[in-house]
Amino acid sequence: MNNSFDLIVIGGGLVGLSAAYKIQKNYPKKNILLVEKEKELAFHQSGRNSGVLHSGLYYKPGSYKAKNCVNGREQLVDFAKKNNLKYDVCGKIVVAVNQQEEDQLPSLLEKGKKNGLEGLKIINQNQIKKIEPYIRGLAAIWVPQTGIIDYVQVAQCLKEKIFKINSKSQVITNCKVISNNKNSIITNRGLFYAKNFIFCGGLFSDRLAKKDNLKLDLKIVSFRGEYYQLKSKSRHKVKNLVYPVPNPEFPFLGVHFTRMTDGNIECGPNAVFTFKREGYKKGDFNFKDTIDSLSYPAIWKLFFKHWRFGLNEYKRSYSKRLFLKQLQRMMPSLSLDDIELGRTGVRAMALGRDGHIIDDFRIQQNGQNIHVLNAPSPAATACLSIGDYILEHYNSMK
Repeated sequence: MNNSFDLIVIGGGLVGLSAAYKIQKNYPKKNILLVEKEKELAFHQSGRNSGVLHSGLYYKPGSYKAKNCVNGREQLVDFAKKNNLKYDVCGKIVVAVNQQEEDQLPSLLEKGKKNGLEGLKIINQNQIKKIEPYIRGLAAIWVPQTGIIDYVQVAQCLKEKIFKINSKSQVITNCKVISNNKNSIITNRGLFYAKNFIFCGGLFSDRLAKKDNLKLDLKIVSFRGEYYQLKSKSRHKVKNLVYPVPNPEFPFLGVHFTRMTDGNIECGPNAVFTFKREGYKKGDFNFKDTIDSLSYPAIWKLFFKHWRFGLNEYKRSYSKRLFLKQLQRMMPSLSLDDIELGRTGVRAMALGRDGHIIDDFRIQQNGQNIHVLNAPSPAATACLSIGDYILEHYNSMK
């Protein structure tokens, strides 16, 4: 096995694969190695998200999220068309169930327009019923650009594209980085050399950055999102995608209904602190991860500030009835017999020293290396655009 490459990418999620693909496309003769510690690609956040092609409605105009989401979605739809991937730009509604939420719709609509979205409109109760017959609300925003896609399929296609451009490039799974030096990484699969490294470690992005001697003003803490799903007899109750009006303090959260590309309808997620960075089960625990998170003073600032919100999330984690109650805000006719436990995912949340959540993308250069320190939702949708951004950094190092 060759152990010397022009570039090594650490992390086989959508961002790592997109970065490798974009660089390979621009430098077809360069040998690129991508290493992934799991047995398969897109094993964590990239393959365990809600499968939504996000529109760019919610994000602060001018932010990296806003610019990359809109551009990335357009690129991803084009990529899916050309490569015969599963996707559907079906649109969604963002539903206001009370007056306070309805009052937020005009400013949310304006934000979407500033981000370049066309065709947005506020619809009334009767129009909601025509789109989603079982959903109830005072008003909603119709967002035509939102869709669904199979992100695991996207990941596999990106891998194939890299090989098609340069058959000497490699993707190695079950390959965990143990340590790294200036021009090499030591892994459980051996020693590999390169001039440049791109770190796309997701839930472990901060630890990989520390190994590269990068000074940080953040820490990654993990939150588990738990989903229910509609039973097969109840799937007709949701046509496409139904979202709540976002909580201004936690705009990335909110229990929603999502049709998946396989026909399942997911309901969720909640968000609970995990005692293991890859803690997909309620009882998962890792001593190092727990001490690492709880010894970070900022986590306690977050807990104390939002203790009531966090407590409610934990209650829903252990109570199907309370989870149902949250779903019934938009679908009052839903019953306990309509839903069953679904899958879980874990979100990497970057927390600043002041206790505030770092909500935008954070990509930082460190000498001849590049670190993706924070890539929250909509990073999956924006992956190809983020790949372009990383390519710009790579070009600047040549």
